[in-house]
Amino acid sequence: MTNEKIAVLVDSGTDLPLTYSQLPNVYTIPLQVIYKDHVYRDKVDITPEEVYERFSEEIPSTSLPAGSEIAKVLAQIVSDGYEKIIAVSISSGLSGTYNVLRLLAEDTDLDMYVLDTKNVGIAAGLQAIHAIELIEAGTSWHDTIEQLHHDVYKTKIYFNVATLEYLQKGGRIGLVSSFIGTALRLFPTISCNENGIYYTVAKTRGRKKSLEHLLTLLEKDIGSHQRYRIAIAQGDALEEALWLRGLIEEAFPTAEKLLFDTISPALVVHTGPGLIGLGVQILD
Repeated sequence: MTNEKIAVLVDSGTDLPLTYSQLPNVYTIPLQVIYKDHVYRDKVDITPEEVYERFSEEIPSTSLPAGSEIAKVLAQIVSDGYEKIIAVSISSGLSGTYNVLRLLAEDTDLDMYVLDTKNVGIAAGLQAIHAIELIEAGTSWHDTIEQLHHDVYKTKIYFNVATLEYLQKGGRIGLVSSFIGTALRLFPTISCNENGIYYTVAKTRGRKKSLEHLLTLLEKDIGSHQRYRIAIAQGDALEEALWLRGLIEEAFPTAEKLLFDTISPALVVHTGPGLIGLGVQILD
């Protein structure tokens, strides 16, 4: 057991559920949602609903957290008496947040380890939950870092979007072909590769089939593993997400946890309405 005081720092793009983000040793730095006339702090000054409502007049852009915002949170962590920080960020292949935190880690008096999750949204959130649990279990600083680093590839994200328009406009299309087609009603399932960049895992004809196919992908990842958890995140697709949750509960009754939440406004910007995301984390 360790007596070290370790804080967990996440960026808002990890979509860490409230139950965890409100824990006393967990701190969040908000990404920025940028409109022509105003810059909003993700999840602080703006909601996903507000982003959807304004899509018809403007598709905003996003940016990594403001330096002043990061400095404020780090000062709070120090003042709260923490000696060490595990920082969990969305993939370095999708955002500059990881690099900013890494540079800060070299420049701060605190012991700070920055985990590149190679993932986005709730799949990055699952890795933050893993960090929180290791700390709660009294795992030493060194062993926590080792474990988190070792377990990065045990977590996967899958998500389906209703249209690729927003990923294209935001320049986040990665290796996903933007030509797959509306004409053929082919719906892509997108994931992050080992470099944490978007790519197409599957193309399925019809939205319902593409969502059902997520279960096949889960089955493949879970295989014979005994311990695992699943997370569903949705953006303006609540009904479909609840329907999918029912299918998952039936197909994977032994999941240690099935989390369910809404995606952050910053992620809404890049996915548009109709997003269903699925995170799976192997624990054994």
